[in-house]
Amino acid sequence: MNRENIRIIISGGGTGGHIFPAVSIADALKKKYPETEILFVGAEGRMEMQRVPAAGYRIMGLPICGLDRKNLLKNFSVIFKFIKSGWMARKIIKEFRPHAAVGVGGYASGPTLNTAAMMGIPTLIQEQNSYAGVTNKMLAKGAKRICVAYKGMERFFPKEKIMLTGNPIRQGLAETTITREQGIQSFGLDPNRQTVLIVGGSLGARTINESVLKHLDLVKQSGVQFIWQTGKYYYKEILEQLNRYEKLPMLYVTDFISKMEEAYAAADLVISRAGAGSISEFCVLKKPVILVPSPNVAEDHQTQNALALVNNEAALYVKDMNAPDTLLKQAIETVADHNLLKKLSDNIATLAYTDSAEVIADEVYNLAKEYQDKRNKR
Repeated sequence: MNRENIRIIISGGGTGGHIFPAVSIADALKKKYPETEILFVGAEGRMEMQRVPAAGYRIMGLPICGLDRKNLLKNFSVIFKFIKSGWMARKIIKEFRPHAAVGVGGYASGPTLNTAAMMGIPTLIQEQNSYAGVTNKMLAKGAKRICVAYKGMERFFPKEKIMLTGNPIRQGLAETTITREQGIQSFGLDPNRQTVLIVGGSLGARTINESVLKHLDLVKQSGVQFIWQTGKYYYKEILEQLNRYEKLPMLYVTDFISKMEEAYAAADLVISRAGAGSISEFCVLKKPVILVPSPNVAEDHQTQNALALVNNEAALYVKDMNAPDTLLKQAIETVADHNLLKKLSDNIATLAYTDSAEVIADEVYNLAKEYQDKRNKR
């Protein structure tokens, strides 16, 4: 009798921080176990519905969305969508017949993994942050394995289920051969100048953007050059303000950087929010970084992520409320301090997990194989 192919569902999304690890796990599965069939389950209208097909994978959407904390009356429709999503997740699972399901956080992973666990299918959840998300905490009871990126996560999850794996990063970032000079030249800048990369996520970060706009004179006088990803929401407004100022050839401004390997190669220092996915990239790439945690996230988990590095002298940290006044000045001083840059680079490298996607892929595949073998013996 021919053995059927292993089938795995990967669910979650909403942000790049959830989608990039999910796609990395899928890529590792297909590379190591080419016969594996993979189906993604996401939330309708969220960015995974475009990003996942662009990465070459099939995805199905659930109508699930988050609670509206400002208008409680709107939550009647949210509850209806949650119930409908559970029903749709069950239908998807019955039709696809997976041998394992992976949750990476985000709205869709809740009903998908909960339903899979109730149907006896082994589930694995991947928690990216140092402070566990609500969805993953709820799913932990039914999960077979919980892959984490930080030590001390037994305060959220059963210790016997935890694996310390780190977070998978975007494929190709760690493998790039682009030199610093090539990276800088790709942005039309000067390889002889120290370079600061400013990123606030794909949508942007208002506080970080204000920190630059408030100190354009300092940008001009610093002797440093900047690659500034504003985010698409703020790009037009920022260009209008810059057009009222004199030309700044040392400032490269864009709404989105598609080739992050070039930007990272160019950067002597990075300014960033403290999302778990970004931090994992900085660790693997040994990038000195100043973290400005977003205050607008659940349980203030970005601050917890940042402090996990700061406590190891592996990053610098500026509070969001202080950033407009102090961030740019600190960045210019830091990028000129070669001893400090080396210390930050050396220390952040010790926190890197370079094979996270492969380790998680192996664990998922083994869970699926074990389930398949048990089912075949019935």
